[in-house]
Amino acid sequence: MLSSRSPRIVVIGGGTGTFTVLTGLKEYTNKLTAVVSMADSGGSTGVLRDEFGVLPPGDVRRALLALSSQEEQTTLRKLFDYRFMRGNGLSGHSFGNLFLTALSEITGSQVKAIREAGRLLNISGKVLPVTTIDTHLVARLEDGTLIRGETNIDIRLVRPDLKILDVFLSPKASLYKPVATEINKADLVVIGPGDLYTSVIPNLLVEGLSEALSKTSAKVVYVCNIMNKHGETDGFSASMFVGEINKYVGKNVLSAVIVNEGGFPKRLLKKYAKTEKAYPVRADLKNLGNQVQVISGDFTTGGTLLRHDPGKLAKAILRVLGN
Repeated sequence: MLSSRSPRIVVIGGGTGTFTVLTGLKEYTNKLTAVVSMADSGGSTGVLRDEFGVLPPGDVRRALLALSSQEEQTTLRKLFDYRFMRGNGLSGHSFGNLFLTALSEITGSQVKAIREAGRLLNISGKVLPVTTIDTHLVARLEDGTLIRGETNIDIRLVRPDLKILDVFLSPKASLYKPVATEINKADLVVIGPGDLYTSVIPNLLVEGLSEALSKTSAKVVYVCNIMNKHGETDGFSASMFVGEINKYVGKNVLSAVIVNEGGFPKRLLKKYAKTEKAYPVRADLKNLGNQVQVISGDFTTGGTLLRHDPGKLAKAILRVLGN
C-alpha cells in the first residue's frame, strides 16, 4: 500500500481514538505525525506527573505503540504496553509510562525521551507533544462550577447532571513549534475521534494551534465519535460536535467530517445504555451537509464493542484526498 507519493498526514488527538486512526493510516503512508494532548491527569500518568514533574506520558505511549513495527518487535511492543498489577509502588503503572519517565530523567528532556523511544520502537513517523508546558484542563459547568483535572472532568462525580459550558487550560499553553511545521507541510490533518472536551479540545486550546490550522493548505477532517460520553456530550448530534470544534478552530477550517451511520445491534445498545449511560451520536447529515463535506457509513468493528474499525476509518479519511 505504501508508495513514494504517500500523503503527509498529521493526526491530532489522544487516547484510543488516536491509536485507532494511526493504526489504520500507517498501512497507507509512512509520513504520519501524531500530535498528542498533554493534559491527562489520571492513573499512572497522573502519579508520574505529580511525583516526577514530567508531562503526562500516557497518550504519548499509545501513539508510539500505534506507529511501531508489529511484525518485528512484538515482544518490545508487549513490554512497552505491560501494566504492573501488583507490587508496592508499581501496581497500576505501565512499563511504557515508567520507561518514558526514566528516559526524560536521563536525557533531561521529554521531547528527547519521546524521540529516543520512537527510535527504539522503530516507529514509522513522528510523535510530538502538542505543548511542552505543564498545564491542566479546567471545565466550567453551566452553573459556573469549575472542575480541575482531565480525569475529574472525565469521571464527573461533581454535578454530572450539568452541561459543560466550556473548557480552558491553566496555565495557558503555547504550541510546540515543530507541530506548526508539520501542519504546514501536511496534505491532510485529522482531528479526533475521542472524548470531545477531555481528549480532542485540549489540543485546540493550545495557543498557536488554531492559527496553524487556519494557515495550512492541508485538508482538515474531523472524525466524529460513535457514542456520546455521559456527563460530557449527552444528547449531542454530529453537527453539535462540529459546532464545538468550530468554536476553537474557526468556522471555515474543517474541510470534511466523518460520521458513523451504521446500525447497531439492540443488545449492544442496551448494554451501553445500562453500563455506561452511553448512546449513539445522531448523524444529522442534513445539518452537517450545509457546513462541510460529509463522509458517512458504517465504520465500526462489529463484535461486542462499539468502536471505530482502523481499516474502515483509514479508507474513509483518505477519501477526503480523493484516494
